[in-house]
Amino acid sequence: MTIHRLLIGFAAAALLCAQSRNAQPPNPQNKIPDPFFKGNKKDKSEDANLRALQGVIKDDRDNPVEGAVVKLKDTKSLQIRSFITKADGVYRFHGLNPNIDYEVNAGLQDRASSTRTFSVFDSRRAGIINLKLEKKAPAAKPEDNQAEAANKPQQ
Repeated sequence: MTIHRLLIGFAAAALLCAQSRNAQPPNPQNKIPDPFFKGNKKDKSEDANLRALQGVIKDDRDNPVEGAVVKLKDTKSLQIRSFITKADGVYRFHGLNPNIDYEVNAGLQDRASSTRTFSVFDSRRAGIINLKLEKKAPAAKPEDNQAEAANKPQQ
């Protein structure tokens, strides 16, 4: 008798497990969305309007520079994003607003590039701006400027 009850219990448990596997998954539309998590899915219409900027940082001998800090400045909000180059010297910035000008420059130790602009008038979705690092000119000391002014003949 107890063996029959045991078998009936196992059969009932197996039946419940089978029914729960065949149950419908919860409706995702009834879930409350998390406002801070967008998931891996990107909105196609949002991506279609954004731009990207990339380029290569090179030294004065045209070799790619590793470890250069590339700064991208949003000229509207003045927000700065940065990127540190790998051995290939390549930098990339994605998700750029096409209605904003961006200024980009690079630097490493005593070398720096000139500042270039990725303009709203540049219609490319993926802009390419390569930068060359050059030695920085030594900054003039204030006392040097005073001494220079004192040595100028008065008119």
